[in-house]
Amino acid sequence: MSDGTGRGVGIGVGVGVGPYAELTFDADGDVDRSTRDAVAALEATDLLVFAHGWNSDRSTSTRLFDRFYAPFPGLVGPGVRLGYVGVVWPSIRFSDEPIPDFDPHGALAGPGHGTALDPATLRALGEFWPGRVAELDRVAGLLEDRPESVAAFTEFGALVRELSGVDTVDPADPADPGVPGGAPVAGPAVRDARDVPAVFTHDVLEVCRAFTEGLIEAGALPAGADGPALSPGGGLHALWNGAKELLRQATYYQMKKRAGVVGEHGLGPVLAELAGRRPALRIHLIGHSFGARVVSFSLRAVPDGARYVKSVTLLQGAFSHYAFCDRLPHDKGSGGALRGMQRRVDGPVVACHSPYDSALKVFYPLASRMAGDSAGLLGFDERWGAIGHDGVQAVPGAPRLTLDTALREGVPEAGCVSVDTGSVVRRGGPPSGAHSDICHEELARVVVAAGRMGR
Repeated sequence: MSDGTGRGVGIGVGVGVGPYAELTFDADGDVDRSTRDAVAALEATDLLVFAHGWNSDRSTSTRLFDRFYAPFPGLVGPGVRLGYVGVVWPSIRFSDEPIPDFDPHGALAGPGHGTALDPATLRALGEFWPGRVAELDRVAGLLEDRPESVAAFTEFGALVRELSGVDTVDPADPADPGVPGGAPVAGPAVRDARDVPAVFTHDVLEVCRAFTEGLIEAGALPAGADGPALSPGGGLHALWNGAKELLRQATYYQMKKRAGVVGEHGLGPVLAELAGRRPALRIHLIGHSFGARVVSFSLRAVPDGARYVKSVTLLQGAFSHYAFCDRLPHDKGSGGALRGMQRRVDGPVVACHSPYDSALKVFYPLASRMAGDSAGLLGFDERWGAIGHDGVQAVPGAPRLTLDTALREGVPEAGCVSVDTGSVVRRGGPPSGAHSDICHEELARVVVAAGRMGR
């Protein structure tokens, strides 16, 4: 609701556009009914629905919504009355992972705690894995002490595996093994060890070495003679950098599945119900990182023939670049996890991508390979690419545009399109690079163009 000044009131205090409401889900996709009712009460012709990504807590999410939504009132045509929604779902904020615009300028140089967990991150992990204080304290102790002991790494790997619940996983989606593959679900233990991602079953020293090399590639660690000793016969001290990244990946492992559940079983049905009650409402989906997975999987709940989703804009999406394809290039008998879902959108699905996103350029494919191929942890393979790194792949007729072209000429009226936003999405320090550098008016203009809301 609005107070008449254009600012949201009630739910969503702190966001400077209106009318605004937050739509909140738990890890199982169950919606907070009071937030659902608040969204249903928004008076608008067009509803912007934005889901945040992985490196986010509640306050960071609200700040993101506020910053990203700020340009929209001045961009839309006179017949468009916008309503603004922020989709809040359980993720985790690693406070040592800088976010452009929100962290002090000095933080963009990279993590300041080395391998140790800073207090805020340790608290966040305690909320993410409740009731596991003893295990988390031991993990934190190992990361702080960095013992040069194979036994210590073995213990660390076992603790991370236990925290991740990999004894109850489903097989990795063949088209989306992504950061990281597979995911814990309720149910019986797996019957085949191949169902457990190799990141948790492979030799822990090799995994930590691979992640340490990834950190060097991303610029988070120095390379060369003065950098970490990574030779097979070298010391183990430096590999604790990769061990900390393994812990980070373990949280991504759970958030990947969670994002799909929240999208398909939470956000999708809520929007379908809303559209049934208000058939003239135009809905525009926006997602960042794993939030792009949330909004994309919500398309699975769109009824056949429904036309209420008018556009989808994916900002640095953390899922497979083959997700929308009908046939995988490396497995013609299978399609992407979201094959054909673009046809449930009465408008375009726009994948914004940037080469300066180290999280998706380096760590997404690395974790994906370890999720789906224990035979080789290093080396490039296009099977493991992210849609936020190089856009939509293997979808015939899907154009690839520069940001300037998209803003000057617009985007197609339907189907998948990739937009290289590297001209603006380029700030951010290691290890994630520009992954969270999304608060730009140019990206808001892409959303407006995709939804045919412009002047």
